[in-house]
Amino acid sequence: MIDLQGKRIAVLKGGPGNERAVSLKTAESVAEALRSLGAEVFEVDVTGPDFEVPEGTFIAMNLIHGTFGEDGQIQAILEQRGIPYTGASVASSRTAFDKALSKACFLSAGVPTPRSQNYKLDGSESLVVGLPRVSKPPREGSSVGVNICRTESEWTQAVDAARQFGDTTLVEEFVEGKELTVGILGDQVLPVIHIEPIDGFYDINNKYPWMTGTGKTLYHCPAELSAETTARVQAAALAAFQSCGTEVYGRVDVMLRAADEAPFVLEINTIPGMTSSSLLPKAALAAGMGFPQLCARIIELSLAARPAAA
Repeated sequence: MIDLQGKRIAVLKGGPGNERAVSLKTAESVAEALRSLGAEVFEVDVTGPDFEVPEGTFIAMNLIHGTFGEDGQIQAILEQRGIPYTGASVASSRTAFDKALSKACFLSAGVPTPRSQNYKLDGSESLVVGLPRVSKPPREGSSVGVNICRTESEWTQAVDAARQFGDTTLVEEFVEGKELTVGILGDQVLPVIHIEPIDGFYDINNKYPWMTGTGKTLYHCPAELSAETTARVQAAALAAFQSCGTEVYGRVDVMLRAADEAPFVLEINTIPGMTSSSLLPKAALAAGMGFPQLCARIIELSLAARPAAA
């Protein structure tokens, strides 16, 4: 494991997007873990491009979820300044964050993924995805703006809601089954987690009950799946991760169809949550890796991915 004793690490937190509160919570946990490893930690609250990183920073730990943090913007700024940073690069961040772009990569690589279309909200084109269907903003995280539509009335409401995020929405075939997620560290695929919301789907309320005051979710790690199904899910997740050129680490969301246990990849999270209720740390722990060790491993893999910047 990389030695972080005395290393100056800038923990970038917050951000201007919808996931600011989650990022602040993630940063709190990570900063504590890095300090336990002897690092000199500076927490930097980022609200836009004019943030300051302390001189002599060994690496910037990018913990900004969603807009600005996961879409390549902050990565480009850090590269321009010559500051090493954790996680995916500019190009792969842009691709993975954009659900339409990542979907194209999945299809090109033969990764199983639900049928979809990029639907113009002005109604100028026909829908090819029948009910039930899912509406998703192409460039948001934490299930922000996601609506599952089983009726035409629900679809009409979803279209109205989608307009606050842009003039198009990603419409996806709804897959009935188990919600799964798979953490990836470099080329290591972590144990599969089965996400079981008590009510509804895994939206922001069920993901972060400490923030919203509502929602409850059960987590099964490792997921109770056969060895064959587990292998299929992990292979699909790794193929999706690699199809977008994603480096270092991430978490891949997968639906396991109830009818035949076929996996369907939904999306890649290049800066997954690292809070007390987050999934990547749960999977790492199931693989024998404690939280401080996980943070150190992310730094180690990030420096190896971009050695010239280290």
